[in-house]
Amino acid sequence: MTLRSADRGLRNPDRGLRRREVLALLAGGPVAAAIAWTPAEAEQASARARQAPRPFTPAFFTPHEHATVRVLVDLIIPRDERSGSATDAGVPAFMDFMMTDQPRRQTAMRGGLALLDVLCEERFDRRFVDLADAQRKSVLDEIAYTTNDDPAMAHAIAFFSSFRDLTATGFWTTKIGVEDLQYQGNRFVSEWTGCPDAALKKLGLA
Repeated sequence: MTLRSADRGLRNPDRGLRRREVLALLAGGPVAAAIAWTPAEAEQASARARQAPRPFTPAFFTPHEHATVRVLVDLIIPRDERSGSATDAGVPAFMDFMMTDQPRRQTAMRGGLALLDVLCEERFDRRFVDLADAQRKSVLDEIAYTTNDDPAMAHAIAFFSSFRDLTATGFWTTKIGVEDLQYQGNRFVSEWTGCPDAALKKLGLA
């Protein structure tokens, strides 16, 4: 069975075998290292995502994977009163571009998404996108903390940690993300009067 088969349904009466197959495919290398990226790669993918047509058609993600990514990134960075969500910023497109021509990275991403579905099926007999919000939260609470030392969850925790970092990178390299940070750089200053006293006090340098 290949990881691509995750898009054709995960319902398998022998879930222990299904989990073992996914973990075996992920065991080729550390998940966190596989989804690692350089600043240059991130900037290039962000630029391509900004130029991508809307609605975006992924080249790497299957329809089911793309739906899962859209739900997951918006749980990590939801829309609020200050800014749009991760999908508003084009993070799923950013991730799709990051996967281009990177077999090791593709395996880690596809395997991690498949493993997330396995965990959801074991607990609720449904895939992640089909769960209620409270059910999604309960699953993510198990894998969102790197302090969780449960060896059975190690791959899922490593995947989610890297996925969360990739979501943040994609979001804060966009116009929406920069505005959310209220970034004040790249502005002409006619006269420099030094660091404000309030900032010096905060740093303990006053």
